[in-house]
Amino acid sequence: MTEDAFDWRAYPPLELSPILSAALAEIVEHGYEGTTVRKIASRVGVTVPALYYHFENKQAMLRELLDRAMRIVLTHARAALEEAGASCVDRLSALVEAIALYMAHHRDLAFLDSERRSLTPGNRAEYVSRRDELERELRAAIDTGVRQKVFRTRYPDECSRAILSMCQGIAGWYRPDGSIDPQTMAMRYVDIALATVRYQEQDEAVR
Repeated sequence: MTEDAFDWRAYPPLELSPILSAALAEIVEHGYEGTTVRKIASRVGVTVPALYYHFENKQAMLRELLDRAMRIVLTHARAALEEAGASCVDRLSALVEAIALYMAHHRDLAFLDSERRSLTPGNRAEYVSRRDELERELRAAIDTGVRQKVFRTRYPDECSRAILSMCQGIAGWYRPDGSIDPQTMAMRYVDIALATVRYQEQDEAVR
């Protein structure tokens, strides 16, 4: 890896404008419906008209935060897949590792996935189409493994959804000051994902 190469395992601290940072904190604390523009402005220390100069409404802030979330996780997931190469085991492992690390390092941002229901239909459709890329890549890796008889699951659809849901759950329980660091936790989730698709290393014929 060159000095300037992108390290998909590294998740630097989130850089948000004061307004978006306040909006994120308010939504995590009170939920989208319980958050008001007035509360966000008060947290930032600006007037409501000043906040509206930057964002049209609360919906625009949620849309921007979710867009930021998808840009981060997809950038890391794509880089992980590029490094993984063609192996279905490596691709599934890299995806799970990248997603798990994202959930651990950006828990608040990841939590916003539960607020996608609050998006307008157009904004929700755009967000879901990008979010679905992760599930498509998981499913593609699993399908390849099933065809190659590397993964022995009979339920590839359910496996891809279950693995993604499992990873998303990290944002709800993981604490950086806990007993497990993000990388160790991510590798445990890789092991769980491989067990979910019934991968047995000694049976891997094509990798």
